[in-house]
Amino acid sequence: MSSRVIRVDGKSLTIPELIDVVRGGSSVKLLPEARKRARLSHQLATWAAKQRTLYGRNTGVGGNKSVSVTPDTSTGHGLRLLRSHSAGAGPAVKPELLRAMLVVRLNQLAAGGSGVNPALLDILVDAINKGVIPPVTKYGAIGTGDLTALATTALCIMGERPWRQGSLPKYHLDDQDALAFMSSNAATLAEAALACHDLRVLQRASLAVAALPFLALDGSSEALAAEVHQARPNVGQQQVAAELRKLLGPDLRRLARQVQDSFCLRAFPQVHGPAMEAAERLEEILLLEMNAASENPLIDPATGKAFHNGNFHLANAGLALDNIRAATYQTAALSVARLSQLMEPAATGLRPFLAGGPTASSGLLITEYVAHSALAELHLLTTPASIGEAVLSRGAEEHASFATQSAWHTTASVSPYETILACELLAAVRALHQRNIVPKGSLKRQYEMALAALDPDESDRPLDADIATAVATLREF
Repeated sequence: MSSRVIRVDGKSLTIPELIDVVRGGSSVKLLPEARKRARLSHQLATWAAKQRTLYGRNTGVGGNKSVSVTPDTSTGHGLRLLRSHSAGAGPAVKPELLRAMLVVRLNQLAAGGSGVNPALLDILVDAINKGVIPPVTKYGAIGTGDLTALATTALCIMGERPWRQGSLPKYHLDDQDALAFMSSNAATLAEAALACHDLRVLQRASLAVAALPFLALDGSSEALAAEVHQARPNVGQQQVAAELRKLLGPDLRRLARQVQDSFCLRAFPQVHGPAMEAAERLEEILLLEMNAASENPLIDPATGKAFHNGNFHLANAGLALDNIRAATYQTAALSVARLSQLMEPAATGLRPFLAGGPTASSGLLITEYVAHSALAELHLLTTPASIGEAVLSRGAEEHASFATQSAWHTTASVSPYETILACELLAAVRALHQRNIVPKGSLKRQYEMALAALDPDESDRPLDADIATAVATLREF
């Protein structure tokens, strides 16, 4: 476990830091300036609620936004709000996603826009460092606020609902802090951040995975030439081509079996480049959102004012999540096409399906079926969630980003994508080994790592363990 401490200031949380806490065991520490900012915001919110109408503080919510909370009904208003919104359903959310949600919400509150009592920030720090998580279930958000997840969290803080994996002392949450604590997309952003990280790891690995068939299939170096990509200077495309030239190094001189290759080799930079650009854009958006004060109403310590607003709407993140899945499908489809080429004797000069046993042995034949099965699932997951529609709360809320659903689908895309890459890696390594080709460029490291990890037995036998080993190896690329 990591002994690293992540300093939370409300302005600079990164995805790698989030990963360190969630998967690496790092702890968090709230910086004094963040606590000071939160304290000032709390004071301003308390004062503003006495001077004017503030949504959720002295009014109802949603379709009840115009219903005032009068002095005789104010007691318990926040608790009633939390109880009524703690109504999720479906399967339990995975612990790492809930831990990430707590980190993101802590950092957002540290930005100073919510007006909650700063004591709540200390409670979240305690929860994160002790590993306790709320009993949140999947369904309840549509990209305009993770209300059910955060209401459940608030009830755990108050001792009304039990924490999972531990406990904390009860805390009396003030009525004024109920909506302010819930007003966030922390759960959606947390899931999106972890999915973005995992897809970026696979994208980087896929460069080496794709380079191996270039060698095994004697691909043409012309398609990777710097001149080609300068003629159509898309940034991602140029980066991919440059990385392949680096990976292949001196082997580029020995490539080219035919005039030009199939699209799976020839157009890889043009397809994989946009996928990398999509991931970079998604990460930019998530970094902004994780470090933003997105509460409604916004309590602005700089001006001392409160603003009703729509910062909770995640249209930008939802669209970026939809885009990365579509781009991932495109590059995964080329991986499946390269796998098919590796099965073909006319392309490799080897036996059908890279078989190593007696005549009519099946070799890696089944990996094509596995890869196409995974690709079919990836295809279904490309349906954009952002085209959904919703009219809620008696028409008071007539639009939604469905970024939450898009985040779910992006998480679900990781497994089929890594399965496809693992099948290609397994076949490419076997093809190179059968042809007695060892990469001479920087690709040699990944090839030898995979060769050492994979079972050298080429007889017909169950391949599920080989595919699992290839998946694990990808993560080390």
